[in-house]
Amino acid sequence: MYHGRFKNSHYEAGFHWGQMLKKHGIEISKQHTFVISEERQNFAKGSIPIYKKYYPEILEEIKGIADGQECSYENLCTFLLSMYCFEFSNHCTCFAFKDNQNIIFGRNSDFLVELEKLYMNCLYSLDNVYSFNGNTTAFVQIEDGVNEHGLAVGLTFIYPKVREYGFNAGMLVRYILEKCKTTEQAIAFLKKIPIASQQTLTILDRNGNMAIVECNPYIVEVIYPDNDCYVVSANNFNSIKMCPYKNEECIDDWNSTERYNVAYKTLKEQHGVYSLELAKDILSGKYGFLCQYDRKTGADTVWSVIYDIKNKRIFRVEGNPSRKKFKEDTRFRIM
Repeated sequence: MYHGRFKNSHYEAGFHWGQMLKKHGIEISKQHTFVISEERQNFAKGSIPIYKKYYPEILEEIKGIADGQECSYENLCTFLLSMYCFEFSNHCTCFAFKDNQNIIFGRNSDFLVELEKLYMNCLYSLDNVYSFNGNTTAFVQIEDGVNEHGLAVGLTFIYPKVREYGFNAGMLVRYILEKCKTTEQAIAFLKKIPIASQQTLTILDRNGNMAIVECNPYIVEVIYPDNDCYVVSANNFNSIKMCPYKNEECIDDWNSTERYNVAYKTLKEQHGVYSLELAKDILSGKYGFLCQYDRKTGADTVWSVIYDIKNKRIFRVEGNPSRKKFKEDTRFRIM
């Protein structure tokens, strides 16, 4: 896992990172995962005005990367703004829970083994936005993280049955981490912003307020916890409103239903009594299938993370948690 630090303005952070990669012989536009098509170009062009209105800083960061790489800004926008909208690729499991002693968020990110050395843990401390510690399989976009105010959020990607111009999943997470302090603020943002892709977002704040937001371009459905104070999501919708947009049976969702059921059943059986060790054990697969992939197939859990909000601690496994131990990351301070 690559570790990056980003500071100063969005443009300066992007330029520094893009230039640094180029000096080390890495050109983003020449990577085999860098997919550009006419359909994606048109989609990105339609989405750019929405980013200009709601999140111009992120376009400045992309421009900085392009200038640092000496490559096409338009192509970088196409690659980044169309992500999550055209194919079903990464897979993951999220949960959050609280009791009198714990406020905890957990997430496994499951993706392709061949790219795991390129995945990033990022420390962002940019001008005029909240700082955060986050993880991603791409760049600019973030898949899970916690910000300085103790707001944690993570995405699970849903097969893209529909798409419209707007923010994709990774940009939604990035915006929430930089601009929101509470779960309530994050939900308010999701209800007003044009959304491009299909996803769930698991959100937890320092007060223990949590929710799963199942959303796509047409519906934003908020699921709050029951009396046991936990929520779970994987790579499918579970609410009645989102049923028409669920995965098709022929889609390989990497055992999404099984992962969801294992985490949900385990948390339900705790009867409202939780712990950090429980979070580690669930993510490590000790209660059933969650990360036990056969790496020979090219798929695996590529990182696992726990945000211990109440105690202001972060634990991460850079790899599969059934084979590696969680280590505390002490570089970032939650207020």
